[in-house]
Amino acid sequence: MNISIICVGKLKEKYWVDAIAEYSKRLSAYCNLEILEVKEARLPENASPADEEKVKAEEGKGILSHVKKDTYLVTLEIKGKSLSSEGLAEKMATLAIDGRSNVAFAIGGSLGLSPEVSARADFKLSFSAMTFPHQMIRVFLLEQIYRAFKINRGETYHK
Repeated sequence: MNISIICVGKLKEKYWVDAIAEYSKRLSAYCNLEILEVKEARLPENASPADEEKVKAEEGKGILSHVKKDTYLVTLEIKGKSLSSEGLAEKMATLAIDGRSNVAFAIGGSLGLSPEVSARADFKLSFSAMTFPHQMIRVFLLEQIYRAFKINRGETYHK
């Protein structure tokens, strides 16, 4: 399976970079992983709602530029569907059985995803009703994808 993580912004802090590197290394045994970073759009000081929508639209274009026609797109959204770890594992297994070998997960910037990215989603996933930094969600997502592969292979890790 080919998995792409499309996210807005670059990781700057070493602890996030190290965590991503660790899960990327672990996932290399299970899939082809690609992490694509989209440039974070500049938000003016005292931004209006129109300025915020413009930023989301610009970042959204960057995200969508990495989504191929045959890619199954999962967006991470607060109003998406919550799944257990087993539920995500089942979703991933079903995608593989259905021949969906290209799967992308999109993580928006600090303002979230544009309506265009949300509309393109094949599945909207929510980790929580709470808001988290997009850097942290990137680590959460990689860990849960790793856990899903371990669950689907019946390997020790998930408890």
